[in-house]
Amino acid sequence: MADEFAKGLGILTTAGLAWMVLAGWYTTASFEEGQLLAAPPSDPGVYASIGLVLKDALFWFAVLGALTFWVVVPMVEQAREAWAERSS
Repeated sequence: MADEFAKGLGILTTAGLAWMVLAGWYTTASFEEGQLLAAPPSDPGVYASIGLVLKDALFWFAVLGALTFWVVVPMVEQAREAWAERSS
């Protein structure tokens, strides 16, 4: 169980840090206004478009990756154990 927690935490921190870096680059209008959550640029270039797509992908990877290792994997393991005990 500890290894699933560590994997989920690693995914959450790594993808979360990358998301914060990209959000700081592309969606921070100024330091006086809302940071990391401002509107994206209206006319991004090619690299900015790739960065914005990657930012959204990293956000969902962080959320779903952590939930997968913290909720889904332990739930499947418990279901397998219960099924093995029931079959025996």
